[in-house]
Amino acid sequence: MRTAPSSGTGDVHDGRPTGPSPRGALGTSGDLTTTAPRPASRPSRERSGAYVTRMLYMGAMMGFFFTAQFVQSVYHWTPLQAGLSFLPMTLINFVLAVQVPRLLEWMSRPKVLLTGVALTAAGMAWLSRLDLHTPYMTGVALPMVLIGAGQGLALAPMTSSGVDGVAPADAGAGAGLVNTVHQIGSALSLSILTAVAAAVSTGHEAADIARRSGAALTGSALLLALAVLAVVILIMPSRATTERFL
Repeated sequence: MRTAPSSGTGDVHDGRPTGPSPRGALGTSGDLTTTAPRPASRPSRERSGAYVTRMLYMGAMMGFFFTAQFVQSVYHWTPLQAGLSFLPMTLINFVLAVQVPRLLEWMSRPKVLLTGVALTAAGMAWLSRLDLHTPYMTGVALPMVLIGAGQGLALAPMTSSGVDGVAPADAGAGAGLVNTVHQIGSALSLSILTAVAAAVSTGHEAADIARRSGAALTGSALLLALAVLAVVILIMPSRATTERFL
């Protein structure tokens, strides 16, 4: 005797199932469950260059550890005054950072990045000339204006280049890697700049701070010069090649 089919289990003949029904094969939703292959992130010379640039760039910013010591030891400023001494850099950074999207409408991203890194390098080289008689306005504030302008132009394009070509599924890992090279560059550079500064001694506390600050900031300027080279050698040719094939 043939019985009625049981839902989801196929036909039953003499109490024995004759095979799975289509519903059982498809599942309760009636759709086949398939796993589509995840698109892999393509290798990118621009992205690699952005990692190198970011490591050098953020490492160079560790020179401000010594700038804060300088204004407190040489100018005898309070910690609050030392913090406020960075305002010229912070303000111009903000003003230019919000203009970057407009700049990118008529300049390529690598050119904006190169301009920013070059301005930062020029400002850091100027700031590295610190000595006991350096006035704040021309020896600290104005160089910081250049550095702030460079930061405002460089940071957003640098981050964008760092995630260039990353597949959507890998976006979190790509952003994490950008942050990782940021932290590694900062930690390594601070240790290197501290070692450079510690090698300078004059026997006078204020003079030592001034000389050590100048030596450390010179190291920061050299790191930024290497960052400029990284942009020119790694990022700009890669971007030009990419745009040629688009």
